[in-house]
Amino acid sequence: MKISYKWLMDYLPGDVSIKNIIENPIKIGDILTQVGLEVEQIEHFESIKGNLEGVVTGYVVSCTKHPDADKLKVTEVQVSEDKILNIVCGAPNVAAGQKVVVALPGSTIFPKGKNSLTINKVSIRGVESNGMLCAEDELGLGSSHAGIIVLPEKTKIGIPASEIYDVYEDYVFEIGLTPNRMDAMSHIGVAKDICAYLSHHFKKEFKVLTPLGKNYKEGSNIKSIDISVETALCERYAGIEISGIKISESPTWLQNKLKSIGLKPINNVVDITNFILHETGQPLHAFDAQKIKGNRIIVSQLPQGTPFTILDGSEIKLDSNDIMICDGEKNPLCVAGIIGGAHSGVQPQTTEIFLESAVFNASAIRRSLVNHGQRTDAAIRFEKGVNIENTVAVLKRAAALIQEITGGQLSKDLTDIYTQPRIPHEITLSNFYLKKISGKNYHAETVKNILRALNFKIIKEGADDLCVQVPFSNPDIQLPVDIIEEIMRIDGLDQVEIPTAITMSPALEKNSVADHRKHQIWSWLTGNGFSEIFTNSITNSKYFSETSQLHSVKIINSLSEGLDIMRPSMVPTGLESIAYNLNRQQASLKFAEFGKTYFLMKEGYVEKENFSLLITGDTSWSGWNKSSKKADIFYAKGICDAIFSIAGIADYQFHSEDDEWLSPGFSIKATEETVATVGSIRKNKLEIFSIKQPVFFINFDWEKILSLGANDKMEYAPVSKFPQVHRDLSMVLPKSCSYQQITNEIKNLKISQLKDWKLFDFYEGEKIGEEKKSLAISFTFGDREKTLTDKETDKMMQQIIHALEKNQNASIRTNAG
Repeated sequence: MKISYKWLMDYLPGDVSIKNIIENPIKIGDILTQVGLEVEQIEHFESIKGNLEGVVTGYVVSCTKHPDADKLKVTEVQVSEDKILNIVCGAPNVAAGQKVVVALPGSTIFPKGKNSLTINKVSIRGVESNGMLCAEDELGLGSSHAGIIVLPEKTKIGIPASEIYDVYEDYVFEIGLTPNRMDAMSHIGVAKDICAYLSHHFKKEFKVLTPLGKNYKEGSNIKSIDISVETALCERYAGIEISGIKISESPTWLQNKLKSIGLKPINNVVDITNFILHETGQPLHAFDAQKIKGNRIIVSQLPQGTPFTILDGSEIKLDSNDIMICDGEKNPLCVAGIIGGAHSGVQPQTTEIFLESAVFNASAIRRSLVNHGQRTDAAIRFEKGVNIENTVAVLKRAAALIQEITGGQLSKDLTDIYTQPRIPHEITLSNFYLKKISGKNYHAETVKNILRALNFKIIKEGADDLCVQVPFSNPDIQLPVDIIEEIMRIDGLDQVEIPTAITMSPALEKNSVADHRKHQIWSWLTGNGFSEIFTNSITNSKYFSETSQLHSVKIINSLSEGLDIMRPSMVPTGLESIAYNLNRQQASLKFAEFGKTYFLMKEGYVEKENFSLLITGDTSWSGWNKSSKKADIFYAKGICDAIFSIAGIADYQFHSEDDEWLSPGFSIKATEETVATVGSIRKNKLEIFSIKQPVFFINFDWEKILSLGANDKMEYAPVSKFPQVHRDLSMVLPKSCSYQQITNEIKNLKISQLKDWKLFDFYEGEKIGEEKKSLAISFTFGDREKTLTDKETDKMMQQIIHALEKNQNASIRTNAG
């Protein structure tokens, strides 16, 4: 969950005693983590990437034609009182007398949809250029590339461009929210925890600056829409009609707040409902009032299989358990709490809306979102339970904002249907149990102050216990131990007293074969430039074909629409990491990961241990005495050979075998079992992740690698005192004959004195024929007991030649010693 620091500041008190904390996003992040809202990262948000640093306003003093280019012009641009720069420009609209935007040498700009660009002094067709006159898209301000930006004549020269374009900066907390903390799924909810923490630790009461209950004035418009609730699955339903509105872009402050947490502004009404959702945690929905037939809203359930067209234009079949918002003729307008309809939403021409604030049954919402695969922000909150006490207050807050921003007029009556008010839950906590669980003696006043700060009501105080009323914002709190958790997290879990130190020593057991083998492989990989990654085992089903999904493990209640399947392959999650790093100018990557893949087979669910590698870009750095080398399939094959060598697997074969992800692809078999796959990832798969360079993938079946590998017993063998003999063999073969076939042929001869062989030359061309190829292989022979004679070596070479001629149709060209 994303929380904006500047947005959060709107609800925190400005007390002088806590100013140094409130004004420091790092300290706020520490507090959030201490109270159980773990901050996974803090991102710096910029409404314009780079904040236009090094970009200033300028004045075009002169503009002349480039002496050696028809479409270029040479300009003199004044960028300060005493500084004029010579800049070559290709824009068709540049002219003398203009006020322009200039990127100075040394500055970095971020063109829309492209990589960053650092501006340097350069020579363009023999003319020196000391900067760049910028268009909209080149600064990330818009999409126009028709010409450079021309500023108003009154613009001052040499001022930072950030002063003109009102750059908005913020810090965004990425919070790893646990499923039980629905009360913190909003900026006000997070502010509540911060205020509780500060109140406890500074011994002074700090309250959330809530906007609820302010600025709402009852309207005078008599017209209103009737509401009837026909299902018990809707606990509370409130609505109000607003007329005379004007749909337009939202004000800049509202757009900036939404953009900072990753939301795209749509229009003023929709943006306000999204803003309120993330401010208070209460989902709202706005209907075009003129599309509501019969001037009536009915909350009901429709027959099984009723067709309904949702916002994106696709049609779904309703379940009889879906809660539906219908008009007076029982036409469906919206799947309650999930997603709106295609024909009832706010459009550019809308002038009248009906605004809804409601509480729906959490279990019913959960079933519907799973059935229809629509995991929206609203649905996530409804399935966890929203604060039923705030239904009307939030509606009034939104209505007041819409009235202020759109110029609309509120109807006189706000309708609120809440026939069976929810009874607050009460819990009694004993002092003995609090001490037993927390290990700490809390003063009674400390406990009461913490709970009051979290909106608990003290019902009754006993000598040894305390009865409290749980706020409706915390439906997860059901037991005394839940109350203790609230007390301990506000106090700080690091404050728990540990009376005595306990030292635990691990059993001195010998490392397992698996651990030892893993250590050996990691040592080799890190020495060769690989980095370990750890990716999510839950991924997006859209990455996989229908065939792959037949045996996949699908998640019934997925965390989000894009995380709905247990990965049947290690490729896509690895490619997400590749794409993430490529987008940050890391073009050469070597990644390794141990992880599991998951399948649903006849015998049940199956987990498979994998060891996978991903390689892209250069495999070695360029230097003054060497050039870089790109990764290719042969480099990937060499990695496989090295891993097999470490694992103690000597007998294996490569077989050409493409699959859903790899082409060309190869399976690697040992004792007729596939132990690994290697290949180049298909271009159409890379495009899914916006990857434009080749990526090579290797996957080892870890359990088979361990079972087939040799034991770790090491034997010493002295270096042979007898010399080795080298022979080269050049041959012409049919093009269809693979090197693997040659290798197999040589292995089958089982020549004990043949120590090694390597391919050192390869040729295809007209000189040897279209369907032919030439290979040159170097052979190494040796004997630990004696020096090999030429006759003995020739005999072994003849064995090899004979086998290749007979079985592989080879024509020997040279046999050199």
